[in-house]
Amino acid sequence: MELPKPRGPLSATLVDALAGPPRTLLPLVNLSGDPLADEDLQLALHIGYELHYRGFDGVDDGWEWHPSRLALHQAAERRFESALRRLVPMPDPVPANEVPRALAAIVEADDGPPLSKYLTGRATLEQFREFVMHRSVYHHREADPHTWAIPRLTGRAKAALVEIQADEYGGGRLERMHAELFRTTMRELGLDTAYGAYLGQAPAVTLAINNLMSLFGINRRLLGAIVGHLAVYEMTSSLPNRRYGNGLRRLGFGADATRFYDEHVEADAVHEQIAAHDLCGSFCAEAGPEQTSLLLFGAACALALDARFAGHLLDRWAAGESSLRDQSSIANGRPLAGALGA
Repeated sequence: MELPKPRGPLSATLVDALAGPPRTLLPLVNLSGDPLADEDLQLALHIGYELHYRGFDGVDDGWEWHPSRLALHQAAERRFESALRRLVPMPDPVPANEVPRALAAIVEADDGPPLSKYLTGRATLEQFREFVMHRSVYHHREADPHTWAIPRLTGRAKAALVEIQADEYGGGRLERMHAELFRTTMRELGLDTAYGAYLGQAPAVTLAINNLMSLFGINRRLLGAIVGHLAVYEMTSSLPNRRYGNGLRRLGFGADATRFYDEHVEADAVHEQIAAHDLCGSFCAEAGPEQTSLLLFGAACALALDARFAGHLLDRWAAGESSLRDQSSIANGRPLAGALGA
């Protein structure tokens, strides 16, 4: 994957630096605006996190753990996390045996825009293709952000997460890996299946969803949050995926296009119980009240950012506009003055 075009001074500083050998970056100051909607900030975060996944073509691997690059990333990450904590108040801890019920209550209280209903019954082919382009930013990494938690868990919770992730990775069979099934869907829709192909067209609201997973997954202090994030994803997956599959069938597509969504209808119905009880319940029985609060926080953040994403798509489509970024109007941006060292 090539480095994306910058969207402002922060991402321009980072892209410009990564194009060369590792060197000192000066700290950034005076970052402002809403971090959750900031195109520049969200792209810079995504680039920084990607260095811990597959990286970018031509970028020196030494940048992954370069101290000044990390300092730049952490400054942006702190703003992102602070915005999340303002958006979603930290829940009170609950006893471990009450965690599944508390997760169910968070799901029940969610009143996000009805994106899946729109896609199943009203979306045009072009709108459905746009939805898949947005989601490709995550589904090309399907399961990877949550896998960060495996070496940090123990006992029954670890076994439960491994069971879920084994299904996500197709039980070791390439053709059954969920990321590969999604590529088939993209291919059937006439889309580019390359990893990160639509990163440049994904707006901040899409990148924020993916950055949330990486924030929770990579930072060990937020272990509870990534566990809760996974649990709520499994608990809210089956019905929307049934609708997505039905939407593609309405548009005339067959089993190859819908297999990714159909697979999730069955698999996630099982994963829901494993995640809520075996994973989260066991984890909280050992982790203590702070991680229990983080677990519920992670779940609530997942639903909150998904609601913002759904609202963005439905609002743009209602206005007769694309939900993707207009590449013809994207400015390259300029590096922040004084941000690059020699």
